[in-house]
Amino acid sequence: MFSIILAAGWPIWFLLMTSVIAVALIIERAAALRRAKIVPQGLLNSVIGDYRQGGVTEEMLERLEAHSPLGRVFAAGLRNVKSSREVMREAIEEAGRGVAHELERFLTSIGTIASISPLMGLFGTVVGMIEIFGSSTASGNNPQALAHGISVALYNTGFGLIIAIPSMIFYRHFRAMVDGLVIEMELQTVKLVELVHGERK
Repeated sequence: MFSIILAAGWPIWFLLMTSVIAVALIIERAAALRRAKIVPQGLLNSVIGDYRQGGVTEEMLERLEAHSPLGRVFAAGLRNVKSSREVMREAIEEAGRGVAHELERFLTSIGTIASISPLMGLFGTVVGMIEIFGSSTASGNNPQALAHGISVALYNTGFGLIIAIPSMIFYRHFRAMVDGLVIEMELQTVKLVELVHGERK
């Protein structure tokens, strides 16, 4: 493997660095975007129970904000529980936009890596082909050496595709996961607003 990397030329080192970054970002997002961590089960019922027992307290809000992203959205709404329904919803929407932005962190980077990796591989192949046909041996009478040089140059394109395909798969997966989590948070916050304003039992 190391001999292939050395034979592929200097452009492959950029692809190697890109692959390390992609793996690190995928691992980070896989750890951060866990449903139990973002939208804990039973949090809404717990919040409503605490609210009906003792109302809104600063201790309760601080505990919610530290609990989870959904807890931060709930806390933003409960800080304005004495205001109108519209004001409470606006506070929730503002907090929800901030949470959604945090959930989307690094997704653009993963998508960019998936898009540019084939181009970087193609660039490496073009550089390799230029070096092959520009060398004095390329004009000689050794087609086997020429074929070997072309195959080595194509390592860059192959490696670029190896990086791009899983990066695109994980980008699409994480994007769908974030969209699903945001919708679930929206549904739960609507229930919270309706419950505290007595519109739902």
